[in-house]
Amino acid sequence: MAPRLQLEKAAWRWAETVRPEEVSQEHIETAYRIWLEPCIRGVCRRNCRGNPNCLVGIGEHIWLGEIDENSFHNIDDPNCERRKKNSFVGLTNLGATCYVNTFLQVWFLNLELRQALYLCPSTCSDYTMGDGIHGGKDYEPQTICEHLQYLFALLQNSNRRYIDPSGFVKALGLDTGQQQDAQEFSKLFMSLLEDTLSKQKNPDVRNIVQQQFCGEYAYVTVCNQCGRESKLVSKFYELELNIQGHKQLTDCISEFLKEEKLEGDNRYFCENCQSKQNATRKIRLLSLPCTLNLQLMRFVFDRQTGHKKKLNAYIGFSESLDMEPYVEHKGGSFVYELSAVLIHRGVSAYSGHYIAHVKDPQSGEWYKFNDEDIEKMEGKKLQLGIEEDLAEPSKSQTRKPKCGKGTHCSRNAYMLVYRLQTQEKNHTMIQVPAFLQELVDRDNSKFEEWCVEMAEMRRQSVDKGKAKHEEVKELYQRLPAGAEPYEFVSLEWLQKWLDESTPTKPIDNHACLCSHDKLHPDKISIMKRISEYAADIFYSRYGGGPRLTVKALCKDCVVERCRVLRLKSQLNEDYKAVNNLLKATMKGNDGFWVGKSSLRSWRQLALEQLDEQDGEAEQSNGKMNGSPFSKDESKEEKKEEEEELNFNEDILCPHGGLSISENERRLVSQEAWSKLQQYFPKAPEFPSYKECCSQCKILEREGEENEALHKMIANEQKTSLPNLFQDKNRPCLSNWPEDTDALYIVSHFFLEEWRKFVRKPARSTPVSSVGNAALLCPHGGLMFTFPSLTKEDSKLCQPLERRGGWPTAAHNNIALIWPSEWQMIQKLFVVDKVIKITRIEVGDVNPTETQYISEPNLCPDCREGLLCQQQRDLREYTQATIYVHKVVDNKKVMKDSAPELNVSSSETEEDKEEARPDGEKDPDFNQSNGGTKRQKTSQQGYVAYQKQVIRRSTRHRKVRGEKALLVSANQTLKELKIQIMHAFSVAPFDQNLSIDGKILNDDGATLGTLGVIPESVILLKADEPIADYAAMDDVMQVCMPEEGFKGTGLLGH
Repeated sequence: MAPRLQLEKAAWRWAETVRPEEVSQEHIETAYRIWLEPCIRGVCRRNCRGNPNCLVGIGEHIWLGEIDENSFHNIDDPNCERRKKNSFVGLTNLGATCYVNTFLQVWFLNLELRQALYLCPSTCSDYTMGDGIHGGKDYEPQTICEHLQYLFALLQNSNRRYIDPSGFVKALGLDTGQQQDAQEFSKLFMSLLEDTLSKQKNPDVRNIVQQQFCGEYAYVTVCNQCGRESKLVSKFYELELNIQGHKQLTDCISEFLKEEKLEGDNRYFCENCQSKQNATRKIRLLSLPCTLNLQLMRFVFDRQTGHKKKLNAYIGFSESLDMEPYVEHKGGSFVYELSAVLIHRGVSAYSGHYIAHVKDPQSGEWYKFNDEDIEKMEGKKLQLGIEEDLAEPSKSQTRKPKCGKGTHCSRNAYMLVYRLQTQEKNHTMIQVPAFLQELVDRDNSKFEEWCVEMAEMRRQSVDKGKAKHEEVKELYQRLPAGAEPYEFVSLEWLQKWLDESTPTKPIDNHACLCSHDKLHPDKISIMKRISEYAADIFYSRYGGGPRLTVKALCKDCVVERCRVLRLKSQLNEDYKAVNNLLKATMKGNDGFWVGKSSLRSWRQLALEQLDEQDGEAEQSNGKMNGSPFSKDESKEEKKEEEEELNFNEDILCPHGGLSISENERRLVSQEAWSKLQQYFPKAPEFPSYKECCSQCKILEREGEENEALHKMIANEQKTSLPNLFQDKNRPCLSNWPEDTDALYIVSHFFLEEWRKFVRKPARSTPVSSVGNAALLCPHGGLMFTFPSLTKEDSKLCQPLERRGGWPTAAHNNIALIWPSEWQMIQKLFVVDKVIKITRIEVGDVNPTETQYISEPNLCPDCREGLLCQQQRDLREYTQATIYVHKVVDNKKVMKDSAPELNVSSSETEEDKEEARPDGEKDPDFNQSNGGTKRQKTSQQGYVAYQKQVIRRSTRHRKVRGEKALLVSANQTLKELKIQIMHAFSVAPFDQNLSIDGKILNDDGATLGTLGVIPESVILLKADEPIADYAAMDDVMQVCMPEEGFKGTGLLGH
């Protein structure tokens, strides 16, 4: 037993021997546990909630002894946000903009580019006055160059540890929540920057991009026959190197420049020979830039999946790269030194994190730029570190090759930046222009003000914490009450008083009061007894109330609890006695009737009644006292959910007499009834000689007579309409019977209700009316035409239901009735509206024209409204089922190649292998074996087929190779292809979809506009199945079309 329950039981043990009228002050103090021993710190591990004198473990440990000042506040030291000496400034990651941050840091450390941008004139007249920056406005750069200027100035001279590039990112129109292709961003931004700077007058500014990053190469084609050389010169800003199958950077460069043979169908047309000739083609490097950007093509397009994937192969590269062997003109120096390595952490091309290792061109030291965090490498050495440990978790994981001095290898590097090696080191300090420096100083002033404000808040928090520390140390020693005057305070308030993170509120003891406005005995487990001295200080400083002194001990509640506990103790014995009496055989027939349900739960009812008499005592008190009754109560509640009736009311009839149902009651002895009556003196009493309720007996006889009458009616109607009841020999509009010129219509709802009554007349009410008015519009006209009744292979489905005053699509079908059956229906039921279809022959020549006339006539307006509503419903559906049918050559169905990937299919196990029965034709497919032949039937033999057709109309029957998908009308075809990929393991790139012969190829169109409606069957033909499921990893991470930088400032938008 838990200590709290032990304390609870010990506090009330005296009630077993003390009568309620004998309760004394000592008993009251025992019930409130006034004199329990207080716990000692170090011995008691946590607070004893059942002991009001335990003041250990309430949060005092953080205040006793010496306390670190930092624990008095949750404000970080503002100096942690200050830029460290001889370090660089970081950039905030705005969500998924780490790829932007890495390039900004690389470009910033290109001193020539930075200097040129500083020389760019700025349109800032609106923000300047004669004596400097206008104080009332914040500076907002207007162009990309101004944004880059301001960012570089902040990166150079800001006092902050990191700055926010959101203005620059917003100016480019980038989506901060979507990670983009870093290599594509670099190309597009360099192109944008070059175009922007081309309008500058200063040649050092206008040509900086070309001077720093632009080189030239030529595509050279040589004819093998005449030796004529054709050359096409082109500029480049980076070399895109294939890494597949290579281990070293030099191998990648060699492959980029290798000679290609043009032979066979790929021969070259030589203008000199005037014919196609064998030839060779290769790239020649004509000139190299100062900054050589080498793009390692880690992110490649996978044709099988239609998306990019990442190559995680190791590539080795050196810190010094001699490009002279690769250049056509050998004069000059072509030795480059490594200046930056851009890293992509992660396995997929669509997720991960970008960082950059960049070399400071002035000090020669390496730094790792990871958004806000800048880390200086030790010993001026490049250390790729942990990012190379983030490997792909695959079976074919390769070990990292060993690297010699001055060489490195990486599986995550996607771009290498080399700088042309010069004899003289650049130690020139680049000065920030005065205007930009003034903006930086202004931002630094704001930062310093923020630091002062944060420091002041920290100081105030520390001062408050120290004062609270002294208060707690003083008062905690005086909290224990001992024998001196005492009061009660809630444990929750004391814990909040000791909690440094929340301000202390006034004391509120109202939740602990009983109905007599004193301390409730049941609440003592959440209260603590403290000295009057400590209580006076608490109330004077924090206020609140009411104060709970020794006078708050409630004698009335203790006396009542004593009485209830004694009754509960007696109840336990009486429960066993009554059980024994019920098991014993009764002598004679004298006794009393008791409901079986009441006998099963009488102890629970007695407990609830005692708890109600206990006033505000909670029903859970028995559980707190360790009562064994709670387990039986929960079992009874789970066993039966019965109405909340008082004892023995379960055998009361509605008229207040004894119920006629003998199965719900049993006879108990006089002795057993006497014990039960002690707990339920107001319970209904029924001696064994008591007669059952006379009114109930009369009603029972009438019910038996009605049941016999219903059976007679059902038998008569079944005999009169045998084929209608058994659904045999039904008429079919698609093949009009020869023997009759008229057919009648009733609602399918009427038919089902009538059949339900005929099957079980004792449990159903007789059907009195046909109810054909529900099939008509508000004007009394028909809502359907004869062609609509005969379409879809005679499926008699024109479902109708009234909505908003006129019928719309629902689940109620119609049924056709023979004239002879209609005559019988008119005799047996009340017919409100007659709906009739008549066939007439028109014309004097042979063959005559057949027309069909309906009574009542068609209502054109309501018919048009119904069709519009049906079309609107088909275009606006959500979570509807469609079927995708995978075929090969429109004949053979391909077996499922990857059932484990079928996460979107809703088919059941029995549906997976369900074949279409013979004789059924799927109207959504053109089968190669032609249409199925229908049996020739006479008018007397309208059997079987119509019944099958009607049942098929409500549910599409899947065939082998077909899967059901849940879709909505507003989702795109691209999203549907992703679902199909999961279900069939066919990539979207290889899916050919069609519906009713129409090709579906607009990935951006919605299913509603493409005509895909609920229950549609879409034909899927795959170009080639994918065997390697691992190749689909990247596809599964992309559920929307890849937009790239569409719509951003990088593309001129």
